[in-house]
Amino acid sequence: MYSRDYKILRPGNCYHIFNRGNNKEPIFLEDQDFLNFLKRLKIALGIARMPLVKQGASLLRIGPLPEGSFTILCYCLMPNHYHFLVRQNAEIPVSKLVTKVCTSYASYFKNKYGHTGHIFQDQFKAKSVDSDTYLKYLSAYIHNNPVDPLGYDYSSFKDYVGERGGQVCDRSLLLGMFNNDPEEYRKFVLGFSQQDRESIKDLLFED
Repeated sequence: MYSRDYKILRPGNCYHIFNRGNNKEPIFLEDQDFLNFLKRLKIALGIARMPLVKQGASLLRIGPLPEGSFTILCYCLMPNHYHFLVRQNAEIPVSKLVTKVCTSYASYFKNKYGHTGHIFQDQFKAKSVDSDTYLKYLSAYIHNNPVDPLGYDYSSFKDYVGERGGQVCDRSLLLGMFNNDPEEYRKFVLGFSQQDRESIKDLLFED
């Protein structure tokens, strides 16, 4: 397992994608910011439409990438960083998805808050996930980023345990590792330990 430069991300591989705010500053200041980021992600994936978004005197356009290019397995948006577990399904590199979403979101954030300079810290980071065991433990780590995973609205955990019917993630791969039983997955995530974290430390980033 090792960090991959975005230029050599390959189809069929799963990646842990991470980035944070510049200087570790917040990138989501209120609920609407989280929702706007997720809306842009859904548009890029082709599961939602937003032809025009008014931003001051300008109109921002954002369109979908080719259908089926990526599968989001799980995600978590924290106030100053984000995590995604993504499968790249085609030759289009995952950098296209991340850049499209984050460029659009940065424009929204700057316009809303009068922010100048970079919103995100450098290029996003990506690490390849090369086994089903690492995949499920990484998903538990991502879902455990909030102190109260079950009470947190801006991760995919509520979708996995049946408390919400979100559109962003394809849950079939991960749930298939738990007999398609949301309760079994819930127990697995909530039982995630420091020892489990150590077992996947090569896949993690400094939050």
